[in-house]
Amino acid sequence: MDLFSQRAAASNRGPLASRMRPRTLDDIRGQKHIIGPDTLLRRAIEADRLSAMIFHGPPGTGKTTLARVIAGASTAVFEQLNAVTAGVKDVKEIVQKAKDRLAYEEQKTVLFIDEIHRFNKNQQDALLPHVEDGTVILIGATTENPMFEVNSALLSRSRLFRLEKLTEEDMQEVIAEALEDDERGFGRYSVTLEPAARDHLIDVAQGDARTLLNALELAVLTTNPDADGVIHVDTETAEQSIQKRTLQYDKQGDNHYDTTSAFIKSIRGSDPDATVYWLAKMIYAGEDPRFIARRLYVHAAEDIGLADPNALLVAEAAFHAVEFIGMPEARIPLAEAALYLATAPKSNAVIKSIDSALDTVANEKTGDVPVHLRDAHYKGASKLGHGEGYLYPHNYENHYAVQQYLPDHLLRKTFYTPSTNGYEKKVQQRLDYFADRKKRGR
Repeated sequence: MDLFSQRAAASNRGPLASRMRPRTLDDIRGQKHIIGPDTLLRRAIEADRLSAMIFHGPPGTGKTTLARVIAGASTAVFEQLNAVTAGVKDVKEIVQKAKDRLAYEEQKTVLFIDEIHRFNKNQQDALLPHVEDGTVILIGATTENPMFEVNSALLSRSRLFRLEKLTEEDMQEVIAEALEDDERGFGRYSVTLEPAARDHLIDVAQGDARTLLNALELAVLTTNPDADGVIHVDTETAEQSIQKRTLQYDKQGDNHYDTTSAFIKSIRGSDPDATVYWLAKMIYAGEDPRFIARRLYVHAAEDIGLADPNALLVAEAAFHAVEFIGMPEARIPLAEAALYLATAPKSNAVIKSIDSALDTVANEKTGDVPVHLRDAHYKGASKLGHGEGYLYPHNYENHYAVQQYLPDHLLRKTFYTPSTNGYEKKVQQRLDYFADRKKRGR
């Protein structure tokens, strides 16, 4: 068989990523934190003492592979469903077969559900009692955060294991094994991979072994051998095989929340470089620009407040720009607003003041408006004494009059304490002036 016939035969046996799928725990790259020596999960697998579990993490980290390895190591029968195509009927059929096995053969059933986050509430509810009574041992896999996507009742009966992206060292081992394996990989071929080409594949794959192997396979199978029969994969070929980085980002999932959190915390932490980086990541991944603009709006008030009152106006302008001109041009005012907020003086005094006031109102037993502050304009109000004794501030020095504004039970209560940053320095000076006037009683 010549080289081209070999390559054709290899491609007909399925994709390289599928052929190179690990068969044992020791074959799995990465994830030592959950399947390394003496870990809880490894001990459970080796002792065949499995309980319900959910694997979650980025694509290409081995969730399905680990489930298959567990199945191979267990005496239980392995059943598999894909939540995208399966319905309640499919779940019921597998559960019935599992009951029969348990009753007549005393054999357990492992039910692996890929993309379990796609199961709706009814499907998850149909599964719950059979997980609870041990009819099936559930293994779920999801790229999403299960805390958001899986019913709390099902979560409480399952152990959660997060799989992490593969490290650069792990990815190098994945490539080496694929190139050296005679049976499943390209070991029977003569392949040379330039170091720069290897580094590019690893960098762009971002810890996703499946993406890495798919790109490597494309590079090898589309490269003609030289006169000596050597397939030489250079950097240009590698770049063509994996042209653009696909961000691990789902607008409804874990990456969305984590990236948004990093963006917000970078603004709060006054780091403009990190702020614009996380902003770029959200824009690149296709995040709704209106969502970004709303977050800027919120944090202009929450993290900056009166330390720079213009921050809220800048955020509002960015939101208007998103609505008015759209993307991609709106990336510029979004970046301007984000950088303005990141470099602005910070204060959370506003949020502290309103939350403190809300807490006080929620727990107080009385809170009558002082008589002199009540509305005296509606019919009969003046006869009740409403507004009597009110001092009109504009008639007094510096437009300030010493009088009571809070209810009697809150006379000594302070809700707003300005920070020492930005405009709030001036605010504090004014409040100090008012406090002095109160002491002097005028």
